[in-house]
Amino acid sequence: MRIEQHPILDFAPKKTIPFTYDGRPMAGREGDTVAAALHAAGVMKLSESIKKHRPRGFWCAIGNCSSCHMTVDGVPNVKTCVTPLVEGMDVRSQAGRGSLS
Repeated sequence: MRIEQHPILDFAPKKTIPFTYDGRPMAGREGDTVAAALHAAGVMKLSESIKKHRPRGFWCAIGNCSSCHMTVDGVPNVKTCVTPLVEGMDVRSQAGRGSLS
C-alpha cells in the first residue's frame, strides 16, 4: 500500500530500513514513520481500544489520538505515527494501556 508511481510527483528510491514487528522481520524506507512502514507492509491494526478491544489503525497521523500506541524497543505507548523508523527497531503490538517489562 505504497504509491510507487505518480503522474506529477517523483518518488526517488530510498534506503530500506529493516525492523521487526511482533518478532517478524519487516522493512520500511528511509523517512518512514513506524506506522507508515507498517501500513505500507499491509498491517492495518496498530492497537485496540482499552475497554472494548476494538481494532485501531492509522488515524490522525499527527500524534493527537491514541490509535497508534505500540511498544517500541520495550517502551509502551509510543505514538508510532510520529516516531521515525530506525534500523533494528523492535515494534510490538500493545494490549490495553501497556506496561514496562
